[in-house]
Amino acid sequence: MWSQRAAGTWHTLVMAQNPLRNLDWRKWFDQMLPQTLQVATWLLYINGAFAILDWIDRSDIYGIWRWYGGIGGVIAPFACLSYVAAGLLMANGRRLGWHLAIAASLSPVALRALLKFQHETGLPLSWVLTQRNLISFLFEAALVALLLHPMSRTHAARWFR
Repeated sequence: MWSQRAAGTWHTLVMAQNPLRNLDWRKWFDQMLPQTLQVATWLLYINGAFAILDWIDRSDIYGIWRWYGGIGGVIAPFACLSYVAAGLLMANGRRLGWHLAIAASLSPVALRALLKFQHETGLPLSWVLTQRNLISFLFEAALVALLLHPMSRTHAARWFR
């Protein structure tokens, strides 16, 4: 026979296994987040919108992988969508969203490195970091810096579930 305490423990265990449970799909922004995570949430949505447009238009690194195909062609659309998913999960206080945001923010550099080394193009290493587009690089670097800022890490460790 289950007691109230055992049932509560079971509910907590089930909640820990499914981070998408009780997710409020209407909550896209949380004003109670620290400033670093608030700005990071907006940058995730903005970068996600431009990444999806780049993938559709076959421009930038996501569109290049749509043209090349292969493993990068499979990873690129998921990387585009992970920006938006990470922002939504972070707004709902999920630690999975913070981890997904870090992966999404590093995905352009990873896809450019994969392109350089898999296809053995003669592109310089500076292209892997910036793709010769300084403004895009500044947004990518700002997002990584905001997510890895000590205030963001502390909040994610303490308050995200």
